[in-house]
Amino acid sequence: MNRSSNIVRVSIIGIITNLVLVAMKMTVGLISGSVAIVNDAINNLSDALSSLITIVGTKLAGRKPDKKHPYGYGKIEYIASVSIAVIILLAGFTGFTESLDKLLHPQQVNYSHWTLIIVTVGILVKFFLSRYVKAEGEKYSSESLIASGIDAGNDALISLSTLAVAAIYLLLNINLEGIAGTVISFFIIKSGIEILLESMSAIIGERIESETSQKIKERVCSLPQVKGAYDLTLHRYGPEKMIGSVHIEVDDEMTAREIHRLTREISTIAFSEFGIIMTVGIYASNDNGEVQKQMKQQTQQLVSDYPEVLELHGFYVNEETKNVTFDLVIDFKCDHKEKVKEEITGKLKAMYPDYTFFVVIDDDFSD
Repeated sequence: MNRSSNIVRVSIIGIITNLVLVAMKMTVGLISGSVAIVNDAINNLSDALSSLITIVGTKLAGRKPDKKHPYGYGKIEYIASVSIAVIILLAGFTGFTESLDKLLHPQQVNYSHWTLIIVTVGILVKFFLSRYVKAEGEKYSSESLIASGIDAGNDALISLSTLAVAAIYLLLNINLEGIAGTVISFFIIKSGIEILLESMSAIIGERIESETSQKIKERVCSLPQVKGAYDLTLHRYGPEKMIGSVHIEVDDEMTAREIHRLTREISTIAFSEFGIIMTVGIYASNDNGEVQKQMKQQTQQLVSDYPEVLELHGFYVNEETKNVTFDLVIDFKCDHKEKVKEEITGKLKAMYPDYTFFVVIDDDFSD
């Protein structure tokens, strides 16, 4: 069974489970006149709709790439997560307005022991459903399933508060319906906002995890011909597709044939070990000569005086044209990158007046 089928299977389980809970809680909530339990039922209904959106999103995301969308439709899963967040927010705001009315105009409720039993069953079901759905979401890298799993866990806490309100009313005859409903609504809204922000962040494009970037660079640098790996960038087109690029530093005496074999090997490693479609760029290195080595060391020492400069790479000295080129990775927080570049270039020019320096500013895309 492939990834898409597994996600659909988990979502169907979620739909059936939530619809059963909706029927149970709505019946008890209407009979008892409990707005907290009714809100809980509405929240479960939103979960069923969320699972339905997950199924639709997964099916659409599985479409093959075409001429108009050559990168595929994988990002639809992130859009599905946004839709889920909107549904959760609507449920939260609806529950809030009803709870606020109950808070301002308290009404008699009629709890029974059956109320406690059904709410308790709902808590247990939601707890185990949350763990199951979230685990499956992480297993299959599904943002929608993970969002649904987190939401189910919040539902278990919400139902627990509903149970506490019912128990307090039965034991102490204190009506906390309006307060409980309002609090539950805030939790629902908070959950919706968090899922919305996470999904939007994924759509915009996030920085690759530090551990992953370091593993990729270490693996590339494990090849004997590679002197360094830089400028690693990765772009996600859904949970299953990543496209990226990396620059490697090699000896400037390597032939085109040798470079071709090396870049092909790196691309194969990137795809087979990390699932990344990788493009490889080349930096030539000629720091074996005494002049080049000294110039590179002094440049590195000079750059170390600038804390906003995170890395220097791609250093190359062309003795024929007296041109020196290198890249500087500067922190995103730095708001005077050009000034830093000009200062470093000016100091190097003073040290080596016979040379012309060409410096490229790189963004801090990965660790």
